Amino acid sequence: MEIEYDPAKDAANIAKHGVSLALVADLEILTAEEDRRFPYPEPRWRGFGLINGLPYCLAYTMRGPVMRAISLRRAHIQEFRRYVP
Repeated sequence: MEIEYDPAKDAANIAKHGVSLALVADLEILTAEEDRRFPYPEPRWRGFGLINGLPYCLAYTMRGPVMRAISLRRAHIQEFRRYVP
C-alpha cells in the first residue's frame, strides 16, 4: 500500500509527538476503526498497531488505494488494550 503525508504535517508531528510520519511504513496495524468524534471533511480512521514492539496510534484517511497519514503517536497502554483485542 502506498503511504503519503504532508511534509509540514510531518514537521508538526515530530514537534508534537517526537515521531516522524515516515515511520508509518513500519507500523503493523492490528485494528482500525472510523473516527466519528468530529465532522471531518472525509472519513478518518484511527489505527492501532506496533512499531518495533511498541504500541502506536495512527490517524489516517484513505484516498483511493493511498493511505494519507495525518498523525502518529505512541499509544497509551490503556487505550491500546481497549482497542486491540
